[in-house]
Amino acid sequence: MKAIIFDVDGTLWDTTHVVAKAWNQAIKDCHIPYRGTITSDRLKQEFGKTMSAIAASVFCELPLEQQFPAMEDCVRYEGIFIPKHEGSLLYEGVKETIPQLAKDRRLFIVSNCQGGYIELFMRKNGFEPYITDFESFGNTGRPKGENIRLIIERNDLREAFYVGDTQGDYEACQLAGVPFVFASYGFGQPKGYAAKIDRFSDLLTLSL
Repeated sequence: MKAIIFDVDGTLWDTTHVVAKAWNQAIKDCHIPYRGTITSDRLKQEFGKTMSAIAASVFCELPLEQQFPAMEDCVRYEGIFIPKHEGSLLYEGVKETIPQLAKDRRLFIVSNCQGGYIELFMRKNGFEPYITDFESFGNTGRPKGENIRLIIERNDLREAFYVGDTQGDYEACQLAGVPFVFASYGFGQPKGYAAKIDRFSDLLTLSL
């Protein structure tokens, strides 16, 4: 059975407007010396990177030893704000398409997110029955390409492709040796891909 491995942010859902509110509240409550305001557009430029890379970029004005702790405060607030958000954060067609794909495909998730974020995504959207396995930078400390390989080896996958939206996703697929399917509605503009989808439901008819 062929397998699909998904990215999360920019591919399955867009939480940037909620996360921006969470981070700004964390900056205020935790007295993080950040000048300015975190915006959804800024987060779209950062999502897809590892947590340590995002911390170094967003909190570059802080001393090195304060950057990751500031990031940890922000993602802790994410875990409060996202579950409380009313309404769907999913891209159009994801809610209906995931169960259809799971009928004849094994589905996986690999993200550079913090530990617990994928679990939150699945729980909030009721996707636990459809996702066979998942992995994240927060769980392993490894970059996305290595985590894709880990999922492939752990589940003995013979045929798989990865669906994502950024240059980092493309490079991770190059490292892992799997085809990259570009979700053009997401956050990035990768330089290469094996196939492209303009709507999530396009996966139902994709031949790869």
